[in-house]
Amino acid sequence: MSLDKATVSRIARLARIRVADEDLERLGNELSNILGWVEQLNEVNTDDVPPLTSVVEMQIPQRRDAVTDGAYRDKVLGNAPESEEGFFVVPKVVE
Repeated sequence: MSLDKATVSRIARLARIRVADEDLERLGNELSNILGWVEQLNEVNTDDVPPLTSVVEMQIPQRRDAVTDGAYRDKVLGNAPESEEGFFVVPKVVE
């Protein structure tokens, strides 16, 4: 895929990058080479390749997915100016 100067200029404008007119052709060649390399990657058969989650083979520690109150109710309510029966007491704001 070959990019012309107008396309490179538009890409630069969309990326908010100022590119001098004399650099457009050189950048067009570089971008064309990059896109050609990406097209080569499309030819690689990856059907039997598992998704990569890390570059290091490791097992991520997992915890049981359970809803808890965090066991900090008394500490949290200790910060409240006023609490009652395990809840925050707040002033009435709606009549």
